[in-house]
Amino acid sequence: MNIQSHVEVFNPLSFGTRRIDVIGCGATGSRVALSLARLGLKNIHIWDFDTIEEHNIANQMFNLNQIGMSKTEALAKLIKDATDLDVTIHGRCDGSEPLGTVVFMLTDTMDESRKPIFEKALKYKLSTEYLIETRMGADSLRVYSINPGAYTEVQEYEKTLYSNAEATQSLCGTSITLGPTADIVAGWAVWQLIRWFNLEYGESKEEEIDSEILNSIRPPMLFTRKF
Repeated sequence: MNIQSHVEVFNPLSFGTRRIDVIGCGATGSRVALSLARLGLKNIHIWDFDTIEEHNIANQMFNLNQIGMSKTEALAKLIKDATDLDVTIHGRCDGSEPLGTVVFMLTDTMDESRKPIFEKALKYKLSTEYLIETRMGADSLRVYSINPGAYTEVQEYEKTLYSNAEATQSLCGTSITLGPTADIVAGWAVWQLIRWFNLEYGESKEEEIDSEILNSIRPPMLFTRKF
């Protein structure tokens, strides 16, 4: 795939064979995985146990003729058709499986998925260098990006892991999902990977990367902080 349009900003060849895991292939995950492949990244693993339903078409990357297919198989086909790149597909992630250098944690639930995956597979595990997690409402979003092996970052991040009940009342806990909002949050998530890699392994001019990004779309507001 020709990467000349973005190689000066991010060179996937420098990224090499580092593994990336995208856990959850819904509104955000389907966009993130496709965007990573379009950047030219090759060692992508996607995780989901769900199948595509009719209501998914409005806010996820899938097509009408893919209703009934597993999300991972359908997304792998979309990526293959768009980029000629192959991805590795998995079912449910419960935290017992080894994960890669970069992990995007994009599942639907806190208590049943994000918390146990973080606790079992990521917390203080040196094999994963960077975790990116997103949360989204109809017109607002949050992006968390941490080194899961760094004590201070882990301690601060764990304070944000509220319960499912709290999530339904939170800024980004609504069940309403809009495709345009998913476009923005997926873009932020992929940019966090680019910023991190360029800082750690490239020639980035940034001194540090935001650990938390809060973005309101209506009205437009942006807040960031470093853990």
